[in-house]
Amino acid sequence: MGNKAFQWLSQHLSSHRSQYWALQLSGWAGYTLLTFVGSFFWVKDHWIHSGYIAVATVAGIFLSEVMRFGFQRLWNKPPATRFFGSLLLVLSAAAVWAAIKFGGSLWLYGKESDEHPAVLAMYWFSYSFLILTTWAALYYGIKYYQSSQTQRAKALRAESMAHQAQLKMLRYQLNPHFLFNTLNAISTLILDNDGRTANNMVTRLSQFLRHSLDNDPMQKVTLAKEVEALMLYLDIEKVRFADRLGVRLDLQGESPQALVPSLLLQPLVENAIKYGISQLESGGEINIKARVFAGELLLEVNDNGPGMPEEELRLVGKGYGVGIRNTCERLRALYGDDQRVRFRNRPEGGLSVNVRIPYEQE
Repeated sequence: MGNKAFQWLSQHLSSHRSQYWALQLSGWAGYTLLTFVGSFFWVKDHWIHSGYIAVATVAGIFLSEVMRFGFQRLWNKPPATRFFGSLLLVLSAAAVWAAIKFGGSLWLYGKESDEHPAVLAMYWFSYSFLILTTWAALYYGIKYYQSSQTQRAKALRAESMAHQAQLKMLRYQLNPHFLFNTLNAISTLILDNDGRTANNMVTRLSQFLRHSLDNDPMQKVTLAKEVEALMLYLDIEKVRFADRLGVRLDLQGESPQALVPSLLLQPLVENAIKYGISQLESGGEINIKARVFAGELLLEVNDNGPGMPEEELRLVGKGYGVGIRNTCERLRALYGDDQRVRFRNRPEGGLSVNVRIPYEQE
């Protein structure tokens, strides 16, 4: 029953107009109740006074609606115009409301007080001005809050759109870079009259590109699926390197279920092949390891090639190579300070790339 009532309220209070009328009627109902309870201490005929309170409440609602109409007209005016215009509206509405209540009180009860009429009129005006000023302050407070929330939502939406556009741009820069390298290899095979191998590479390239285009660049994939895509890429490279390229996978524990940016591993492996395996006459091996530790996914891609000079190693990720640079920028855009990419030369030879990102699951 409670859930149904909450759902009904949520549906009927979803718009600003419904929320306004809910607050408007609730506020004036509270005013009516407090006035009625307070009258028990000095009013004898409660039925007549209840009618007087009802008239005063209806007049207050009407005048507050007139103020709201004026406030809406003043909303886009300069601050000074909006302030003095609103103050004039409140003063005018308070004067009219005070006259209605003061006149009704005199008509019902006559002049029972020893106070001068001017003093009583000032009392009624001050009381009415205080109530309507409070109403105006609440109106503008809620209006400013809603406006700030709207602006914040627009800013967040614009930031999100820019963020997505940046990720898509970085993602799509990877494929042309890889495509250029692969087509260059196919061209070399054709010039060497190795048509069968070139045809195999074209077939595998089409499979890899189909896989790449079928996946939304904004969606993360499991590490298991990412490895499947990587194997399509490695099938292409194995055509070029034959037995000179070895690959070893070590996905430990829950790591295959971890979510990672699509095509995260491909530029790292491509870099290992370009600067590691291709530099060795007898070829070499690429090791890909993954494990989950302390709420993070730890990835490692290493090769047994010659490694890199320290001065070049310091440039990796900052401007050295399109694929590696874009990978680092994608990770920064997705995870901010919650990611880390480290490049180092292994003591036993070769280059090691360590990636640390938050562990997420579907």
